[in-house]
Amino acid sequence: MAHDILFFLASDDETAAATHLQGPGQAFQSVTCHFIEPDSAIAEWDMFFQEPSAEAAPLERLLGWRPWPDWVTAPLNDGVEVFALPQRLILALAGASPDELEELAGRWAKRLRSTDEDDTTDDDLLAVLQGVARLAAAAVSTGGRLYSWSY
Repeated sequence: MAHDILFFLASDDETAAATHLQGPGQAFQSVTCHFIEPDSAIAEWDMFFQEPSAEAAPLERLLGWRPWPDWVTAPLNDGVEVFALPQRLILALAGASPDELEELAGRWAKRLRSTDEDDTTDDDLLAVLQGVARLAAAAVSTGGRLYSWSY
């Protein structure tokens, strides 16, 4: 479980990879959240837009979801990871309606509760999704990409 997660906008994988040691910092537009698994969150969001449902998918189905987020920098002994969000998810988030984001937040919260992960984060999941959707819209309009950095 990652302690700090930042979803951030960068121009390309090389630029995103350069954040590995220090994190994205002030130079990048970002949204922060805490104590979630960023790769499973990204997969959950992607699954929602590909297979809309208010019901959270069983954990086994989620773990088998493809495409799983791609590592830009694989985790080393330091525990830091940088993932690239799938392009289809970036497009889906950029075009998501407020109702879709609210439904996704509910589904995500339901899955976190089912795996006892909801006790670990104090974040407003809807606010996180709204912020990431704004970053996705910026990525689409600028030709950038969306990434997550976690420790």
